[in-house]
Amino acid sequence: MGQRIHFVVDPQGWCCMGLIIFIWLYNTIFIPKVILFPHYEEGNISVVAVLCYYFCSLFCIASLFRASVADPGKLPENPKIPITELEHWELCNKCNMMRPKRSHHCSRCGHCVRRMDHHCPWINNCVGEDNHWLFLQLCFYTQILSSYTLILDFCHYYYFLPLEKENWDVFVFRHELALLRISAFMGLIILGGISRLFYTQLMGIFTDTTSIEKMSNCCEDISRPRKPWQQTFSEVFGTHWKILWFIPFRQRQPLRVPYHFANHV
Repeated sequence: MGQRIHFVVDPQGWCCMGLIIFIWLYNTIFIPKVILFPHYEEGNISVVAVLCYYFCSLFCIASLFRASVADPGKLPENPKIPITELEHWELCNKCNMMRPKRSHHCSRCGHCVRRMDHHCPWINNCVGEDNHWLFLQLCFYTQILSSYTLILDFCHYYYFLPLEKENWDVFVFRHELALLRISAFMGLIILGGISRLFYTQLMGIFTDTTSIEKMSNCCEDISRPRKPWQQTFSEVFGTHWKILWFIPFRQRQPLRVPYHFANHV
């Protein structure tokens, strides 16, 4: 099943996403140029380290772009509601449209999103039922790439052998320390913020609650059965194959969620 393209017209979101792309582009250009390639040419590191860095960088930017343009679960204007499921739908008091329970109206995007978790300006999109898995992949690979960058910055000065700098680019040679300090600073900021966000997202999946539900305190319904974590993760990622949870280059096949697990938003 093809995934619909979703584009949000929001200048603030464009600025936030542009900053993320700048940080990614900065490290993707200067880390290999300053650390990976010179140390590889002098035999201090293997080609595997270089390939792993580009592998993480590719998966990070792929999940970013896919999460930003993927339809988060926008409801159509005239949804067809099966009679057997009518009791599980409700009327939105903002757009006056019928929506499934656990949906939420995004005031920034101007429409309701199925199982909406939150609106994220850093991807300029809502995080909902159909792109939550991509947002989790973005958080995961951003942490991996930031950690890898910080490790390389540290090893360049305290572990690797000194480089023979006669063949270095003049700009890189003169500004090496500043370039790596900027890289380390951005890596620490990104890693700290994303790690906290990733932890809250994981806890939300484990407990089968969204960020909006937590803020509205509507997840205290003790009559709702608790599902196994494998089931909640499979529903988010759209597959029971755990290895596919880490692959952004695929289409999500939604798994039907029984409505008796749903609660009201």
